[in-house]
Amino acid sequence: MKALLFTCLLVLWLMAASARRFNDESRLRPGSLPNGYISEYLKSRRARRALPAADAPDATPAPRESDGGADLPTCLLCVCLSGSVYCEEVSPDMTTVPLLPKETAYLYARFNKIKKIGRNDFGDTVTLKRIDLTGNLISEIDDAAFSKLTVLEELSLAENKLIKLPALPAKLTSFNANHNLLKTRGVKANAFKKLTKLANLYLANNQLEAVPFIPESVRILHLQDNNITEINTDTFCKSDDSYYLRLSLSEVRMDGNPVVLSKYPDSFTCMKVLPVGQYR
Repeated sequence: MKALLFTCLLVLWLMAASARRFNDESRLRPGSLPNGYISEYLKSRRARRALPAADAPDATPAPRESDGGADLPTCLLCVCLSGSVYCEEVSPDMTTVPLLPKETAYLYARFNKIKKIGRNDFGDTVTLKRIDLTGNLISEIDDAAFSKLTVLEELSLAENKLIKLPALPAKLTSFNANHNLLKTRGVKANAFKKLTKLANLYLANNQLEAVPFIPESVRILHLQDNNITEINTDTFCKSDDSYYLRLSLSEVRMDGNPVVLSKYPDSFTCMKVLPVGQYR
């Protein structure tokens, strides 16, 4: 009798151990998860790794569904990821600035067909730090379009059809308007004057006839392939101050312009490097 009881207990113990092992293994096997889970998880991981390191978003929490149903369409067309919105080469064609989730810090809407930026397109997204609209069809920007973006640091409007620049946020550190249709009359005399933190200014491949006012903070200046025909002693230096040095300006490109730089030797006396360009 005792032997039979012992045998029954042993069988029950073995069955319990086998069940525990099965449960443990089932948690680890891909097949134990719902169909597509592993595939979607790996896709998500690959998508995160594919994002450029320099564009890594901050710790701003992703907007919740309860923040407003209007957020959902943008995040179906684009990729919304913890404060960043990626809307690149959207299909069907994106012709206007998308409605952004609250607390968006980084917008990448490159290579779409956006034609115009209105004064209210960014009015409710005052948290924006970077906007990249490279490669659209933008020909018009309301002068107040960026007026509420007090923390915006980087703005790219490269490869569009701009003939006029709007008012720019004061805290910009980088501004790119390469490959547009800008002429000097489309750039206000004080367009960059109040941008005291601007370090990188890109205005290459436009139709500028003169060098605009360049803030003291600028380190890199690209003006190549414009229609600049002359410069003066106050373009980069101060004609009334022979001791003035402009040490921050470390790269100036003026190649591809009609101006012959060797005709203006007194225009570069304050600089530590000579502009790249035509000297004869």
